[in-house]
Amino acid sequence: MITKRIIPCLDVRNGRVVKGVNFEGLSDVSSPIELAKFYSDNGADELVFYDITASAEGRQLFTDILCETARQVFIPLTVGGGINTVADFDRVLGCGADKVSVNSGAIRNPDLVYEAAKLYGDQCVVLSADIKRVDGVFRVFAKGGRENTGMEAIEWIRRCVGNGAGEIVVNSIDTDGVKGGFDLEMLRAVCDAVSVPVIASGGAGNIQDFITLFDTLPGVDAGLAASIFHFGEVAIQDLKQQMAAAGIPTRL
Repeated sequence: MITKRIIPCLDVRNGRVVKGVNFEGLSDVSSPIELAKFYSDNGADELVFYDITASAEGRQLFTDILCETARQVFIPLTVGGGINTVADFDRVLGCGADKVSVNSGAIRNPDLVYEAAKLYGDQCVVLSADIKRVDGVFRVFAKGGRENTGMEAIEWIRRCVGNGAGEIVVNSIDTDGVKGGFDLEMLRAVCDAVSVPVIASGGAGNIQDFITLFDTLPGVDAGLAASIFHFGEVAIQDLKQQMAAAGIPTRL
């Protein structure tokens, strides 16, 4: 049976890891280089590095910090932020990333997913979808959750998977940083729509939230979180031991 992955997320702004609530009110946490090494040494299955203001500021991702972060980790590293062209994929992979996450860049150019998958393989292309309910409809947001694209989210995800996205990160803006549990309704809709791995992001507040996630939605492949790991509220090894005790396959 495939083990469920636990993935800390480093949201990086101006070279520092930050965290907010509902994608707003960002506060400083730590150095991405130090945190990445800590997680790599302490049981994380993978790591995600997002340069969260690159798209909104219309610039490229900070490659110097990324290169140093990549040198510290010995687990798969997914990188996103300001990925707008195939050349951006090439640059980020050259810095040490294993997978590249695309969000606003794919919204601006839907062919980007297809072009990157053709060059680097589906397994390298991760669609990160920032989703929020608007009048009861799941809508895709761009530029770090700042801009409502008006697109219906499930159809958008299905389209990107058809173009070659090999993995989906579902970022629920509604539950982000609230620590009230993952957005199970949203995640179920995505799992029902696609057959590629789905990563749940947004809402984790404690160990039970992960157990509930994997028990309720066995189709979800991984749980991603930030603040509960960054601030020491949940230790990854404790989380994994309790998952295993609950019968959820995990790598201890």
